[in-house]
Amino acid sequence: MSETPEKETEAPRVSRNFIEVEIDRDLAQGRTKVVHTRFPPEPNGYLHLGHAKALCVSFGLARQYEGLCNLRFDDTNPSKEEDRYVNAIQKDVRWLGFDWQDRLYFASDFFEELYGFAQHLIEGGHAYVDDLGVEEMRAQRGGPNLVGTNSPNRDRPNQESMDLFGRMRAGEFEPGSVVLRAKIDMAHANLLMRDPVLYRIQDSAHHRTGRDWCIYPTYDMAHGQCDALEEISHSLCSLEFENHRPLYDWLVERLPIQNPPRQIEFSRLSLTYTLLSKRRLVELVEGGHVDGWDDPRLPTLQGLRRRGYTPESVRNFCARIGVTKVSSTAELFWLEDALREDQNRRAPRRLGVLDPLKVTIRTIDEGQSVVCQAVNNPEDADGGTRDLELTRRILIERNDFLEDAPRKFFRLRPEGRVRLRYGPILTCEEVIKDESGQVVELVCSHDERTFGGASVEGQKRVKGIIHWVSADKSVAAEVHLLEPLFMSENPGALEDWLGDLNPDSRRVISTARLEASLLASSPGETFQFERLGYFTRDASSPSDPPVFLRTVTLRDRWSKKG
Repeated sequence: MSETPEKETEAPRVSRNFIEVEIDRDLAQGRTKVVHTRFPPEPNGYLHLGHAKALCVSFGLARQYEGLCNLRFDDTNPSKEEDRYVNAIQKDVRWLGFDWQDRLYFASDFFEELYGFAQHLIEGGHAYVDDLGVEEMRAQRGGPNLVGTNSPNRDRPNQESMDLFGRMRAGEFEPGSVVLRAKIDMAHANLLMRDPVLYRIQDSAHHRTGRDWCIYPTYDMAHGQCDALEEISHSLCSLEFENHRPLYDWLVERLPIQNPPRQIEFSRLSLTYTLLSKRRLVELVEGGHVDGWDDPRLPTLQGLRRRGYTPESVRNFCARIGVTKVSSTAELFWLEDALREDQNRRAPRRLGVLDPLKVTIRTIDEGQSVVCQAVNNPEDADGGTRDLELTRRILIERNDFLEDAPRKFFRLRPEGRVRLRYGPILTCEEVIKDESGQVVELVCSHDERTFGGASVEGQKRVKGIIHWVSADKSVAAEVHLLEPLFMSENPGALEDWLGDLNPDSRRVISTARLEASLLASSPGETFQFERLGYFTRDASSPSDPPVFLRTVTLRDRWSKKG
């Protein structure tokens, strides 16, 4: 699969970002021959929009510089990692349009080499085995305004640490009883540099190596060294790893590594009305607040794909927000606009009514139908047309009729006129109500001369156009109207963030009637329901009746006026 996005969907570039400037300098100085990046997810969860930005940065820059990008799973914590995550992540990366070709790696591919690196550090006096308890180690670490205290084991002879490290690998110690620590500086201003743990014992089966290992490298011990072993030139990561860079550099400088990689950090993605914290997404799923990792209200790539987002729209959104070192929050409507722009050119148009009001056209005989020709997509010259049957009984949206309408309401009113989409002009002649006074039916007449958008000379121009479906030829459907999952712009800043969940984030409409052709649509197929928005047939719901998810709304000037 090609990792190159379609040219016509790429957002225009206006300037070079700071990572490009750094890469240009490395190439000009001869430090870098081939730009080689990587995307290193942990196989303990599903990818979300934040990962999509990282993917676009790493794979996108590799493509831009005609270089390479690896997919590497950072599988150093066997208690939380599973093959199902490995498979799901690969599917998501491919869906987004990127290809690692034959460069699929796992940190576990390098366990033997990483163990050898640890031995090298011990031999050089840069690491030692420590059997302090967890609480003692934490207390001796100190704090931002308090220097740490050296462990009594810090000056343990190298050979003794080497022997203990070998016994750790052999399984002679209980988890948590001993660790391997780097020997750096317990007074360092960066707390991560205060003799961090490099290896720990875990009594868990690994998803690839089983029980072959009982000691596992920490993130910092594995990350830079795996980068070096894969010959990565630029290790690109988000800003929360900026304080890890001194340790990253400290390790690669003390190990037998040629052409050490360079870590560069960029700002992570934050989005209004959205949480991108893996821990909180887990709480949402495991707490039953959503229907699973593919819930279409979630920012996971599975959820976005189910909702109807396209890889092009996600890539364009990531391109538009750019790459900086300044933390900021992107507006949700930027993401929605990227989707509208993409679906506007590709989504077929169809008619559907969510809250039906019956209309009887008395000038069409019982059993008679008139064929109206509808355009499938005005943005696609090759999209063709389809036939719609206008019958005596049709359905319109209830809010397209107002009995006491204001002057600038251009839809239907008593004795008013409106054009049916792809059809003739209707005149409302009678309003029928039930015992409670609710309007239940309109009786109208149509003007034969106005089919196909034609107007009649001497008649006042009709400004309003409304959508409709045949009451007899349409099909029943269930429609889910999706809104942001949270009510606040920044739910992550709230102590009671679960209390901010939007009770109206999904409204189920069971009264919808759609064009009959939509019955034959495929799961995952997206349409523009004219005047209503973009809707995707849900692949995870029963087919009878078909369920459509509102992917994104259309801009509606009248509803904004209120």
